[in-house]
Order: sequence, then C-alpha cells, then structure tokens
Amino acid sequence: MRLLTAVAVLALALPAAAQEVAFDPVRLSQHTRILSADDYQGRGIATPAEDRVIGYMSGAMAAAGLEPGGENGGWTQAVALNRFTASNIQARLSVGDWTLPLAQGEQIVVSTRRPGESRIALSDAPLVFVGYGINAPEREWNDFKGQDMTGKILVVLVNDADFEEPALNTFGGRAMTYYGRWTYKYEEAARQGAAGVIIVHEDAPASYGWTTVRNSWSGPNFDIVRSNANERIPVESWLQRDVAVELFRRAGLDFDALKMQARSRDFQPVALTGATLDVTLDVASEQIVTHNIIGRLPGTTRPDETILFTGHWDHIGVGAPDAEGDAIFNGAVDNASGIAGLLELARIATAGPRPERSLVFIGFTAEESGLLGSEYYAANPLYPLETTVGGFNMDSANVYGRTRHLGVIGYGQSADFDARLEAAASAQGRTIEPDQMTQAGFYFRSDHFPLAKRGVPMVYADSSGPFVDEPIAARTAARDEYTARRYHQANDEWSGDWDYRGQIQDLELYWSIARDLANSRDWPTWSETSEFATARAASDGARD
Repeated sequence: MRLLTAVAVLALALPAAAQEVAFDPVRLSQHTRILSADDYQGRGIATPAEDRVIGYMSGAMAAAGLEPGGENGGWTQAVALNRFTASNIQARLSVGDWTLPLAQGEQIVVSTRRPGESRIALSDAPLVFVGYGINAPEREWNDFKGQDMTGKILVVLVNDADFEEPALNTFGGRAMTYYGRWTYKYEEAARQGAAGVIIVHEDAPASYGWTTVRNSWSGPNFDIVRSNANERIPVESWLQRDVAVELFRRAGLDFDALKMQARSRDFQPVALTGATLDVTLDVASEQIVTHNIIGRLPGTTRPDETILFTGHWDHIGVGAPDAEGDAIFNGAVDNASGIAGLLELARIATAGPRPERSLVFIGFTAEESGLLGSEYYAANPLYPLETTVGGFNMDSANVYGRTRHLGVIGYGQSADFDARLEAAASAQGRTIEPDQMTQAGFYFRSDHFPLAKRGVPMVYADSSGPFVDEPIAARTAARDEYTARRYHQANDEWSGDWDYRGQIQDLELYWSIARDLANSRDWPTWSETSEFATARAASDGARD
C-alpha cells in the first residue's frame, strides 16, 4: 500500500513560496525515519542515543529559527532520575503445601523503584485482596476500611469499580479516573505501608495485553529523585489473570465472585488465608540525568505569556529480542511521529509573522517511564505555569491518512478548548468525536497530564473515526494492526508507505488555534466540573 508517494509528489510540485508555509509530508517522513532508525537504539533515556536525539532535535529547532529554550541559554533542561535495574529475580506463590514458581515476564513481572535498596527479599509475605486498591474520600470510597496493611502484599484489580458496571457511576462510568491507573495503585499502597502490590492483569480493563506489560516493566525502571524512600513500595508487580484465579482457588476463594464484590462501597479487604509470596531481587540503582529538549519563539509584545507544543522523544530502548530476533524498540509511531510534528510546527511558526505571545516547543524525556520528564518540568517549570496560556500535546500521530473526525481525549474537561477544536475541525469538514475509549484512561497516560493536574489547560486530540480516502479497508487494517501488534513492540518501525495527510490536518488545526491564542488576550478555561479547575483558579491573579 503506497500511500505516501502521491502526497510526496504533490508536495514537491508546489511552488517554493507555498512550501515555506505548508506542512511538508516529506519532512515529517524524514524526521520520523531518522529518529526511529536502528542507530538511535530505541531512544532509551540516559544512553548514548539520548545525545543523538538532543543533537538532532536542537539542530532542527535551530534550523527552524527557534532560540534555545532550556536552562542556562541551552537547548535542554536536566531531569534527575533514579534508575533501578533488577536482576536475579525469584518469585514464588504458596498456599499450604502448594507452591508455584513464577517466571519473570511469563506469569509475573516484578520491578522496584524503592530508593536505597541493593537487595529486596520478602519471605512468606501475606497476601490480601483489596479490590481496586482505592481510597477516595470525596467519593466516599475506601477499599482498605482502616485495616493495617503494613508489610502485606496487596492484590488489586486494574482500572476502577465502574469499568465492569458503568451504571454504578461512582467513578464516572466507563471513563477511567486517575484511581484506575497503575501509578495510583502503587502510590496508594505506599501510603498504606504495604510491602508490595500485585496488579492482576486483564486485557480489557488495562486496555493493553500482557506483552505490553512485559516489555514496559522488564527493563530498567526510573523515578524522580525522592528524599523519602517510603513514597515507594519495595515490590511492584503484575500477575497474569489465570495465575491469580488459581491462587484464589487454592486459598478457598472465588476470584470472579470477589471481583464482583469489589464494585461496592461496602467491600471489605479479604485475606488470602495461608497464601504467601516469596520474592527476591538484586537492585542496581544509580542517579542519572536525562533531558527535556526545549526551543522557544519569543513573543513580540507579551513574551512572558507562553503557549506550549509538547511530545515525548524517548521510547523503550533495547530490550529482549522478539520472535524475529529484533531487540530494538524503534518507536516510529510512538513517538518519533509526534516529534516530527513538533519540529514541523516549529518550522511553520517561524515562517510567518512573529506572534505576540511566546511559543515553547518541548520534547519531554522519560514519558515511557511514567511521564517523568513532563512531571519534572511541571514541578520545575522554566516558564511560569500561571502565565502558560495552554498547550497541545502530540503522542503517536496518524500516519494512515485523512479521517472524518477529530478525537478529543478528555472532552468536556475544557468547554473553552472544546469549542475552539470544534470550530477548527468544522472548517476542515471534520466533526469532533469525544474519546471512544474513556475506560482506557488515555487522559492520564501522556505528557499533558502533569501540566493539566497543575491547572494548565492542555489539548490532547488527533485524527479518529473512519478514513475518507481509498483504500479505506487497507488504511483501517493498518491502523488496527499497529494497535494490536506493534504498539510497544520492536516492530514499531518507519514505513515508506505512510500517508501523512491526516497528521497534517491535525497539525494545521493545532496551529490555527495556537496562532489565534498567541495573538489574543484569551485565557482558555477549565469546565466548572473539571477536577483541574481549582488548581487553575488558585493563580487567577497572575493573569490579566
């Protein structure tokens, strides 16, 4: 399916003046191809590949006409992280005389982000099922019921209680809240004093398969540098569902029945009587420095007011070989394509009249490690969040062609931005499609989120819905095949067949809204029902 050729020929045939102000599919393809090539080694953070990425992105930003936007007049912001590499992992479940050795990556994935530990050894650690592992006072929900969890292994479910029964509407129906994210489960377990967590993996509520779990957590793990080790539990793990079902059966319990009980506010923690976990692992830890990559176009009259364009440059790096022997996780769609869009936006922004407000372009690091680069920036902003107007986040672009809709992740969070998106999409002949997989919690899974939770209105939207150009079936199959077989796999590689017209529509939409905001006095707002409205309101006095 040669989808790029006609588009590329058309672009090359345009007059030079037109190309200077038009998004270029050839440039998008080139950026994506280079950044996802094997010699970039999967863009692992704090590896030699990072220097290559910094060199390439800063060179492209400079060529576009941006000035360095990082620390000390440079292109980067240093992000200090702890890196944890686990080895010699041994795990075993026991119930009475029954024991089951657990193979790392097969039945279980064990990791740690506990600072200051060179070896973790838990022996006969008792297991307790705590439902979804949520403590949400504002929703009158507490899965722990005040019981002492100190030193225990908490067995928890993926997502939150409404996933299986949306009519409960305790957590917003099928739309996942932050309480449903794995990051929250581990954070809350630490607050409860637990020794570890076992998340029971199920494809549907997690929204991804076991292969994604294995690839994402089997290598080195990272965290921001913490002064309090107790903010992290010693053992973070995922367990295959069928193993959990057998474990519960051996303990005289019915997994499915308890899962149903966990949907109620009245749920009480259930000890797996006689069940224990033994786990040992050696931990090599070191503090490393990785970098956000930042370029800036200063505004003419209001340079202290900032509009952001963001995307993450990192991917998984080099991991275990797949069935074809490929160990390089190239990350072409996720997210070399988004960085390609970021660099094209920089080129377009500098080609026309300079805006009144400043534009800042950030390639975040360590997104794949838990949104750590964006979390660090949001906690240590180089440009004040109070006077950051808003932003546009790009994570995994549409490389399959034009679509009928614009999908808006987090639709309803900002009626202001929703209206701007709807008007811009309508001008393209497209319609808005609210997130069709709210149960997957995508709103909490990309780099806009650390900024949003601190009150900065952020757009996370891209192509969705049916394709509009033939061959429609082939385009649909290619998009579906990526989700099913390439996401976070070694075969997420660049293709010369891609059609960038859909991505270009999205980039044109981002730019039209951003350009208007950059030459206005408007400040996009959160909806009154948004959980982020309060954080923004706290800094109202900083904006005029």
